[in-house]
Amino acid sequence: MIAGQGRDRVLGSVAGMDPSELTPVAQDYLKVIWSATEWGDPPITTTALAARFGTSAPNVTDTVKRLAGQGLVEHRPYKPVTLTAAGRDYAVAMVRRHRLLETFLVIALGYAWDEVHEEAERLEHAASETLIERIDALLDHPVTDPHGDPIPTATGHVHRPAQATRLSHATPGPYTVARVSDADPGRLARFREKNLLPGQVLHITDRHPDGTLTGLLGRPSGPIDLGLEETTAIWVTPAPGP
Repeated sequence: MIAGQGRDRVLGSVAGMDPSELTPVAQDYLKVIWSATEWGDPPITTTALAARFGTSAPNVTDTVKRLAGQGLVEHRPYKPVTLTAAGRDYAVAMVRRHRLLETFLVIALGYAWDEVHEEAERLEHAASETLIERIDALLDHPVTDPHGDPIPTATGHVHRPAQATRLSHATPGPYTVARVSDADPGRLARFREKNLLPGQVLHITDRHPDGTLTGLLGRPSGPIDLGLEETTAIWVTPAPGP
């Protein structure tokens, strides 16, 4: 289980924090640094940032130094990069933008969930705070985005489901799909074809020595097999009793 789950976590008020005060590069870095630890993984390194952005380590180091000079991140040589309080506020504001835009694209414009990430990446840098708040109101203040990721509130609350764990760590039994990583659009498309979506009940019947799982999705359903690469991209919670 991820520490601190099942309750609202306040990361500082994001009200009045306008990410447009930052460059698009700074916005992206802060969002990625924050998101790296959101589901219990360790803080991101400069090497991982370079891989994530497809750039060189020296370029990442220069950007991180600029962000540190602005009081937005903390970094020591050969150590992971972490956010300051101000950096967290801006990061959460960017995450809120991104996830509201993804939700709007799916609900209002009919995008598939595997189509929205890159579109939202482009839109989030241009959207005004007024537009974001109107989208939030239009959608009646959604709690999660199409992939099950929590949408931060306007005041910085981030509420994650209690007892969420990676499917790769789950034992046989019934679970509700809580969240699916959106890092790979192709994988999302495959999950959509299998109807493996947040809110669906997945009953794990077998765990195999190679890390794969066999389960039943919904009722009625034939068995589905999921590889380790797939199960590490899915978070589940125990399914409620009958």
